[in-house]
Amino acid sequence: MSAWHDPDCTVVDAFLEKSQFRPGSRPTYRWFLRSFEDVARRHPAVDRQMLDVWLKEMEKRWRMPTLLNQVCIVDRFLEHLVEIGLIAENPVAVLRRQYNAKQNKPIWRALASPNPDEALAALRRPAPYGSVLGDFMREHVALMRSRGYQYETQAHWLLRFDRFLQANPELAGASLETMLARWATAKPTRNHAAECQKLGRILTKARYRLDPRIPPKRFNARSEREVAREHRRPHIFSPADVRRLLDVARSYPSPDAPLRPMALYTMVVLAYCAGLRRSELAGLDLGDVDLQSDTITIRETKFYKTRILPLTGSVMAELRAYIDARRRAGAPQDPRSGLFWHDHFNDRYAPVVVSTMITNVMRRAGFKPPFGRTGPRVHDLRHSMVVNRILQWYRSGINPQDRLRYLSTYMGHRDINSTLVYITVTQDLLQEASERFRAVGAPCLNMEALS
Repeated sequence: MSAWHDPDCTVVDAFLEKSQFRPGSRPTYRWFLRSFEDVARRHPAVDRQMLDVWLKEMEKRWRMPTLLNQVCIVDRFLEHLVEIGLIAENPVAVLRRQYNAKQNKPIWRALASPNPDEALAALRRPAPYGSVLGDFMREHVALMRSRGYQYETQAHWLLRFDRFLQANPELAGASLETMLARWATAKPTRNHAAECQKLGRILTKARYRLDPRIPPKRFNARSEREVAREHRRPHIFSPADVRRLLDVARSYPSPDAPLRPMALYTMVVLAYCAGLRRSELAGLDLGDVDLQSDTITIRETKFYKTRILPLTGSVMAELRAYIDARRRAGAPQDPRSGLFWHDHFNDRYAPVVVSTMITNVMRRAGFKPPFGRTGPRVHDLRHSMVVNRILQWYRSGINPQDRLRYLSTYMGHRDINSTLVYITVTQDLLQEASERFRAVGAPCLNMEALS
C-alpha cells in the first residue's frame, strides 16, 4: 500500500515545476525525491517509521553531512504533499511539535543518529509558559501586545525565566523575590544581572496591576548602567566607506546566482540611503516601489508603522536597474512577490540571510574581521545615515534641530527621542557643531557682555 496515491508518478515533477528551481539543480532534486517516493510506496503512511527506513537506505549512498544538507528539499516536498491533500500531516512537523524544537534540521539529525529516541529526547525543550508563573506571564505579554507594544525582547526574557523555573521545580512555592534572586545567581555576567533587574521590574509591576496592595519593588540600576557603558559604540561609515562597500557588493562572487551581486548592491544602497532595517529590506515587495512618484512604501514594521519614503534620483536609478535585472532573471512580476528575490527557492531573502550577506560584504571590504562578532553591524548603516545626514545639514547651513522631527518620521520612529539614540558624535560632527556655535552663538555672548 502506497503512502499517497500517485499512479502516474507526476507529483514529484509537478512539485519541481511549481518550485521553479534552477535547471541544473532539478536532476539532483528529482533523484532525491524519487528515492523518497520509492520508500513511501512500500509503506502505508508517511510517518516516522517510513522516514527511518528512507534515511537508512540513503546512508548507504550519501555521506551523512551531505545528506543532512539536502533534506531541506524533502521538507518542502512534504509541505507540498500536505497542501495538495495527499498526506494529512508532515511527520517532521509533528516531531517538532512533540519535542518543541525550533527547526527541522535537528529533527533529521536526531533521526539519522545511532540512537534516534535518545537524540530526540535530548532535543526536548520545556513548553512555553509551563512553569508555576506561566499563566501569569503569558497573560501579561498578551496584555502588553493588546496595548500596541510588540514586546518581543521582554517576552524572550520571560520565556528564559520560565524555563529556569521549570528546571527548578523546588521554587514552585517560593516568593517572586526568591525566584528572582535564584535566577540572578544562575549566571555571573553583567548582562544577565541587568536582564534580571529589568525582568524583576516587569514582573513586580505586573503583580501590582493585579494586586495594588503589593507595591513594585525598587531595583538598583547599577548593573544596567554598567552594561550600557560597555555597549558597543556604532561604527559610522563615511561616504567613502559606503562607496567601498558598494564596490565590493557589486563584485560579490556568486556564480550560481547571477542576480545576487546586484540585489546585494541595492540592499546596501537602501540600508544606507533610506536607513532601512534588515527586516524592512527583506519585507519589501515589488509593488512597494513606485517608479512614478520615486517612493518606496515600508509596511507594518517596528511599532506597527507604515511609511512612504521619497528617494533621490540616483537611488531610484539604481532601483530601476535592479528591477530590470530582476525581470530578466525570470523573477515573478506579482506586486506581492519579494523585491529581493533569489531563484534557488523562488522566494524572497529572509532577514537573517540579508544580514549575513551584508556582513560578508563588510568582511570582504576590510571593515570587519573574517570571523567573530566584533566590528561593524548591518544596523550601523542606519546609524551612519543619520550622522552623515546631520553633518550634511550643518555644511549646507541648515539647523539640524529644525529637521529632526522629519528625520524621525523618515526613520519610522515613535518620537524624536528614539532618533536621538542614533546621533553618534563623531569628530567631523563635533567640528561642524563647534564651527556653527563660533559663527552664531559666540557673537551673541559678546553682545550680552558689552550690554
